[in-house]
Parts: sequence; structure tokens; C-alpha cells
Amino acid sequence: MAVYTQVPAESLAAFLARYDVGELVSAKGIAEGVENSNYLIDTTKARFILTLYEKRVDAGDLPYFMNLLAHLDAKGLNVPPAIPDRDGVAIQTLEGRPACLIKFLSGVSVSHPTPAQAYAAGSALGQMHRAVEDFPLDRVNSMGAQTWAALFERCGRDLDQIEPGLYDRVSEALESVLSRWPENLPTSAIHADLFPDNVLMLGDEVTGLIDFYFASTDIRAYDLAVMHGAWSFDASGTEFMPAVGKALIDGYDRTIALSDAERAALPVLAQGAALRFLLSRAWDWLNTPAGAMVTRKDPLAYLKRYDFYRTFDPALTHVAGDAHLMDPFAK
Repeated sequence: MAVYTQVPAESLAAFLARYDVGELVSAKGIAEGVENSNYLIDTTKARFILTLYEKRVDAGDLPYFMNLLAHLDAKGLNVPPAIPDRDGVAIQTLEGRPACLIKFLSGVSVSHPTPAQAYAAGSALGQMHRAVEDFPLDRVNSMGAQTWAALFERCGRDLDQIEPGLYDRVSEALESVLSRWPENLPTSAIHADLFPDNVLMLGDEVTGLIDFYFASTDIRAYDLAVMHGAWSFDASGTEFMPAVGKALIDGYDRTIALSDAERAALPVLAQGAALRFLLSRAWDWLNTPAGAMVTRKDPLAYLKRYDFYRTFDPALTHVAGDAHLMDPFAK
């Protein structure tokens, strides 16, 4: 979440008048994240999230996202569907941007997840994957493996402004990962971005999965690999937290069992996930407008994660050269 587009109070009040949600009381921009402009809205009746979709989100993809959220909501999952106005329209236009008023979910995002919280979050991802087994729509992953080489070239030698030699390191890593990218694994609708800040919790209970704007059809186990890299390391991305990593896998595996092929593919999937977030963070680091109310995220934290997953040999029971690190995918 972020704020790129400012919405005057008068425009916001007129926007809310289309809905049966009461009158505007307050609106506060939310700075976290990098994708869209988001506001926390309080009215005389309830609390909502207002999202304005910026250039990275294609307006043509919004019906897919909204249908997916409606599908998951109907299955009983705690997700934030868009709220239709009095005419039944969910996708609006505000300040020249596509916009939706979204259900507010209670809960907080944890900064330092415990094993119990990781277990619950992994289980929630498994429940989501079960719920979408009959979801009929498809969407190509706009940040999938087939896009990484092009994004790398767009960043170009500017990567060396972030760290000297980064361009060559990422070039070698991409060639290695893409040459080993798995085929014929189960696919489904995936979240593709289930970081701790996209999981709401109260204690050890998951109260919401949010921010589905990278959702797409892709390798199901890749979704778990993305989550593993996001949850299982400290804030610096340096220290692997084995108990958290194992609990995340266990929670998922108890809900929708991993096949042997999926488990064997997890290391390269995790390497790919690390490169995907390294590249998108690098692009944002190099191109975020100076005046944007947005928190930039360190690309190098994912270089460290890539190095960790690269040393893991699935044929062994340990991480080569790092005896203190547990096998992140051990049962």
C-alpha cells in the first residue's frame, strides 16, 4: 500500500455518496507498500479501505481480482471483497484512476512471526489453494518467471548503483534459475505476494488475507516458496529462522499436501522468488518518484535470500557450507 494520488476531501465525499455507507468522517493515507494508493476511510457507519489503482495495475485485470475475491469470500475465507455501489458497480473511477471501496478486515500484520503464527499463515495459504480448485478464471502472472529477464534488462547497469557488481550477479543467477525452472507441477490461482504485511492476525489466528493484486494462474508451490522467503528470515534478510520456516511448511502441508515433486522443486522455486522480488524492488528503488508517500524496500535483502536457497542441495539433509542452517524444506 502507498499514496501516489492525492484525493481531496470534496472528491472523496462525492465518491462515497454513491454508496450506502454513511458520510465521510476521516480519511488517512497508508504509506506502506509500493503498488497502489490506499486510504483508511471512516464513515458514520463503518470503516473501509479505498484503493486507487496506479499504473502497475492494469485496469483490465481488475475484474479477475474482484471475481477471485468474491469467490474466496463465498467460500468463507477472510478476504476483502470490493463493495458495490447502489447500482451494483464495484469498479469506479476517482481522480482519473480506477478505484474500489473495499471491506475492512480487523487484525494486524506481524513483524516478527512466531512458529505458531507461521503455521496458521501456511494453513491459510493451503485453504486458499483448496478454495480455488473450482475457480474458473485464468490470468497470466504479470511478474512470473517469463518476465524476469525483461525486467532485469530494464534495470540494466543501474543495478550497480545499488551495489557494485549486482548486474553481473543477477545475470548469472537468472540464467541458472530459468534453466532449471520446473514444468508440469500443479497450477492454480495463487496470491503471489503473501508477505507478513498481507496477512492480518489476532494472536495466532489469521483474520484476513489481503492485497491480491499480483494474483494469477501459476505454479501452486511457487506461492508457498514466495511465502517461505518472506516469512522465514529476519528483517535484514540475513538470518534464517528455521522454526518459523518449518512451521509455515507444516501448516501448508497439513492443509493441502505437498507432492514429492513439489517438495523437490521448492529450492529452485524459492531462488526464483528471491530474484523476482530483488528485481521488482530494484526497479522501484531506482524509479520511485521523489515526492511519493511510499516506503522503498531494500533489494539486497533478497540477494541474501537467493544466496541462502542457492546453497541448499535437495539431495542432502543440510545446507552445504552452513551447518548452522537447517534444511528449510525438511519434513
